[in-house]
Amino acid sequence: MLNKPSILIGGDWQDVAEHRDVLNPVDGSVVGRIGYAGGEYAVAAADAAAAALPEWADTPARERADLLLAAAHLISSRAEQIGTLLAQEAGKRKPEAIGEVMFSAEYFRWFAEEARRPSGSVHPHEASDRRHMSIRRPAGVVATLTPWNFPCSIQARKLAPALAAGCTVVARVSEQAPLAVTELVRCLSDAGLPHGTINLVHGPAATITDAYLDHPSVRVVSFTGSTAVGRRIMAHASRRVVRPLLELGGDAPFIVFGDADIDAAVGGAMLAKFRNTGQSCIGANRFYVHASIFEEFVSRFASAVDMMTIGDGLASPVPDLAACIDDQRVKAVNALVDEAIGAGARKVTRDFDLPGGAFCAPTLLTDVPEDVGLATTEVFGPAAAIFRFEDDEEVLVKANATEMGLAGYFYTRDQSRAWRVAEHLDVGIAGINNALPSVAFAPMGGTKQSGLGREGGAYGLEEFEETRYLSIGL
Repeated sequence: MLNKPSILIGGDWQDVAEHRDVLNPVDGSVVGRIGYAGGEYAVAAADAAAAALPEWADTPARERADLLLAAAHLISSRAEQIGTLLAQEAGKRKPEAIGEVMFSAEYFRWFAEEARRPSGSVHPHEASDRRHMSIRRPAGVVATLTPWNFPCSIQARKLAPALAAGCTVVARVSEQAPLAVTELVRCLSDAGLPHGTINLVHGPAATITDAYLDHPSVRVVSFTGSTAVGRRIMAHASRRVVRPLLELGGDAPFIVFGDADIDAAVGGAMLAKFRNTGQSCIGANRFYVHASIFEEFVSRFASAVDMMTIGDGLASPVPDLAACIDDQRVKAVNALVDEAIGAGARKVTRDFDLPGGAFCAPTLLTDVPEDVGLATTEVFGPAAAIFRFEDDEEVLVKANATEMGLAGYFYTRDQSRAWRVAEHLDVGIAGINNALPSVAFAPMGGTKQSGLGREGGAYGLEEFEETRYLSIGL
């Protein structure tokens, strides 16, 4: 069982009186323990970040880059250890968990390189005795708040650009999967980042978040989670005009046009729906299949699902589907499936014998009424509804008929159609014949109620910077 000091403030790993056990959703065993602190620790962390900010902001970009590269190397070298811990606490398949840790290292590597690229601009002058230019400076102390489903990579997607920009950070992660992220932060500490540059406090979400947002030095809050919580954070941030960077809920459509490569579409559907047991903000939520290939696609998709194995993500051979995060998630998904079947939906996948623990059967339904929860809410689990459509205009209307706009997927071999749909599908991330769009160098974020701002790529760095205009008299 992992039981190390888990709260980092001003370079000091601390323990506290209260602790929380972190449980393995497969069997309920204790994976480790974290210190569970109150608001005063969050204030102390923000104080430490504020004290460290001037020196870190003025550290040459080359030095910041070297430290982030050292952190990336440590994360990569410890990926097996951290990934195993992540698989235990979150119920993930071990290869997926290790892959997530390696992806986290890639964020630090990429933003280390981006930190050294020129920023700012020189503006043409209109008077001989004046010159004009813009420079970019760190925004200030950043609060990073992240969920349990991809705890390492989502936190890395925030930490890496914030630190590269010259900001200092106060972080909080979900208590349902905090151990791997704590070890990732330990890599940053071990890499030699100055004391106070990165701070981590575990504790009640509302208490820690409010303490961060109320602190006078916090200038940016970067949150990934539900739209409901994102709205509350945005409202609180408005009190002090703290910049919100929000990646919120998703309701991704997955569209298969009549000319699609069906084999590729089925393979993509399996990835987009069942990666991380369906617990992904960008996971496919609603499937729309052209009437001309509907029966064939459903048959192949259902057959692929029926062949899936289910079990402990640490088992050998590795199962196709691992556990959900907890029993509550299983109950929520099953309730959506039961409601749809009760309203007349038809199940097209087999019944599975499930092991004990937080396991949920992969389920596909057709003939689903469009007003039931499975068709209108973010499922966040291994179940989905499949609908048929007749033409492009119809499916775009249906795909966009949601307040969310994080991600969407579609399969077609028609280049003209690909461009038209990409331009009119109202999402921030479009996977075109591609079910795995996430990369460190691309902007990730949503439209409508799926959030504000972009993470990843050069856009992700700019979210943690302020533009300063300089007007110079000669």
